[in-house]
Amino acid sequence: MPDTTWWSLSSALVAMEALASVAFALSGLIEGARKRLDAVGVCVVGGLAAFGGGTLRDVLLDRRPFFWVEHAGWVWGLIVLCIAAMTFMRAQHQEPTERAMQWPDALGLGLFAANGTQIALEASMPGIVAVLMGMVTAVFGGVLRDIVCNEIPKAFRDHRPYAVCAFIGGWIVVLCQAAQAPQWLALTIAAAATTTMRVLALLTGWTLPAWRWDRR
Repeated sequence: MPDTTWWSLSSALVAMEALASVAFALSGLIEGARKRLDAVGVCVVGGLAAFGGGTLRDVLLDRRPFFWVEHAGWVWGLIVLCIAAMTFMRAQHQEPTERAMQWPDALGLGLFAANGTQIALEASMPGIVAVLMGMVTAVFGGVLRDIVCNEIPKAFRDHRPYAVCAFIGGWIVVLCQAAQAPQWLALTIAAAATTTMRVLALLTGWTLPAWRWDRR
């Protein structure tokens, strides 16, 4: 008799990783368009945003094959998405803005934080390590995107909660697992909570305390 629980969890993880990759790819191609990159540049930036965090997670967990190698069709999907988006933006004469990039970025943050944490837990990592792996998965794709585009990563400079949201979302997955909640429900709650926290921070302008340097 098939293990339907494992199948459901595996399918949920793949679906969340695919959705998160699309969301971050959109943020990457918008940033690439803002920087007036060519088609190759946009695809590279979109790929780094979509696959960078998950690849680093897989390296740290010694997980093979990398998630985007295991699902190689996603690479073709990324290329098609970038080309289609560039054509659409050009046809509509839309000026991509930094603000437009924030919304898919927030969605990808939530999905990758939950997904990365669960994958680390499946690898029998301690709770704190699993949460950090979720945070790495969620944050470092955007960090690589910004570095390649010659920007100080937004995760480090806009003072709004970003990595903190992913950190909290990861702990929601850990606590739900400790409470023996269904794993698909834990993933959904954690992803929704992380995304909601980031969106609220963007809408309200809530910021983290900044480093104060008093010159004397």
